[in-house]
Amino acid sequence: MVLAVLLLVLRPGMSDQDTEAPARPAAAAESGRASTPVPSSLPGSARHAPPSAVPAAGPSMPRSAPTRLRIPRIGVDAPFTDLKIGPSGALEPPPADDTNLVGWQASGISPGEVGTSIIAGHLDTATAPAVFARLDELKAGDTFEVSRADGTTATFLIDSVEQFDKDDFPDRRVYEDTPDALVRLITCAGPYDRKAKDYTENLVVFAHLEPTR
Repeated sequence: MVLAVLLLVLRPGMSDQDTEAPARPAAAAESGRASTPVPSSLPGSARHAPPSAVPAAGPSMPRSAPTRLRIPRIGVDAPFTDLKIGPSGALEPPPADDTNLVGWQASGISPGEVGTSIIAGHLDTATAPAVFARLDELKAGDTFEVSRADGTTATFLIDSVEQFDKDDFPDRRVYEDTPDALVRLITCAGPYDRKAKDYTENLVVFAHLEPTR
């Protein structure tokens, strides 16, 4: 089953109608400059399949809500907020003015659990870089950690960091149904289209769960 992802980012002064987004994956954030406008769409997960019934091919952990994301290489140490699907069918965004907050769909796959978990963060606010402003500096071989509500920590190894045009977004690859425990960190990238009120590209970090030491 392919997982469809949709997340809106509220921009100051936007109406409810302005926050509507097309029913396709959209992601959040790029390199973050203080003068860069807040993106109108950010990634998250609008529909997550339940954990696969296929036995895990690699390490996995029981379901547990994430509480904190740490990415040492780029100085990220941020709490999680639960994201819900709104009346329009789109995932509601984290607060647009919080520069140090990441979101996950509470009804979706938790980081460390079998399946593909989506972690979304803002590129910036209207005045400052936000939590995923430096996401494009990550490289294959880097690691990050997710602290979980059950007291455990899931460590993920980055496989690749890739950028995609939003009109050619690889849905199946990013939101794949899998017997492994995978995470995607997603944010906006590319130029900001002022007419569309959105960034033109998505940055995706592909990672897998490392065995518990």
